Amino acid sequence: MKKKPKASQKAPRIPIKTKDAPIRLAIIGTGGMANAHAIEFLKTPGVRIVAVCDVNEQRASEFAAKHGGKAAVFTDVAKLLREAEVDAVANVTPDAFHAPISLQVLAAGKHILCEKPLATNYPDAKRMALAAKKAGVVNMVNFSYRNAPAIQKASQLVSEGKLGDIVHVEANYLQSWLVSNAWGDWKTTPAWLWRLSTKHGSKGVLGDVGVHIIDFATLPVGPIKSLNARLKTFTELKGKRRREYPLDANDSALIQVEFANGALGVIHTTRWATGYHNSLHLHVHGTKGALRLDLDRSHDELEVCLGADVHKAAWKTIKAPKTPNIYQRFITAIRTGEQGQPDFARGAEIQKALDACFDSECTRSTVKL
Repeated sequence: MKKKPKASQKAPRIPIKTKDAPIRLAIIGTGGMANAHAIEFLKTPGVRIVAVCDVNEQRASEFAAKHGGKAAVFTDVAKLLREAEVDAVANVTPDAFHAPISLQVLAAGKHILCEKPLATNYPDAKRMALAAKKAGVVNMVNFSYRNAPAIQKASQLVSEGKLGDIVHVEANYLQSWLVSNAWGDWKTTPAWLWRLSTKHGSKGVLGDVGVHIIDFATLPVGPIKSLNARLKTFTELKGKRRREYPLDANDSALIQVEFANGALGVIHTTRWATGYHNSLHLHVHGTKGALRLDLDRSHDELEVCLGADVHKAAWKTIKAPKTPNIYQRFITAIRTGEQGQPDFARGAEIQKALDACFDSECTRSTVKL
């Protein structure tokens, strides 16, 4: 008797949503960042926000009214998934709710765009990536600085070998809202206070924006092989508690890394960078050339030192072609059935690096990924 062939291990084919068919979107979590999601999605032809969900019903209702007033309002995710006819979900909840809510959405067979970080730990992130693969739906994580054409061009230059072998990398993400009131007073604003409190699900500056700069650095250079990290909470400067928020999450992170390709790098981030509101910088140095970009100066320009300019240490500015943003890529993936990037697997990869940073701080040692 012939043996039965083994069942295919391939993920289910992503269903295609035709160009003319509307895409019915639900937004879960209606805080500040959700407004950016709503605004960008509504710019895309064929996208309709049909449902919103938040534990605060008044906030959800006000959000629905602000963005067209036609969305059904829910306070329970399970009820939304049962009763609302939706094709896709944007999960814009605080970090601690990314995993449980996303897993519910995937179990319901809905396409999903989740805010970063994908989860608060690697086991949860890995579980989400596996569930997404099994569900056969579009799954993406909002590493929003990939929207900058400059980083896409940088990645292209490295992949084409224009810089030669990569040797040294510097990357940083600098914020100053602990010393500046440009974004409001953190001492009195829950939207900022929760980001300083592990009790409220925060992984500190590392989980909040460090996740961006790790993705930003590894997109062109490649995965991290090992790292050594120092994390610090400046308790003596900001105090131990504000209202119900213990202020114990890390404020600054310094990470020394070795990439899989052998390059060494330094990645750092802080909320105490006086003089920088929200700044990302990347320098990549190779045997044939180098590149650097500064998103404060431009999102679609970067500087390169290539060819004969290497010997003169001369830099030239080049303009990167326009690229679609994460919201456009998500909708395109739904319409074409082709999984977009960055997906949940990438989110889990970055989460693994974040977990390694906490392990390194705890053990004061280098951690292999």
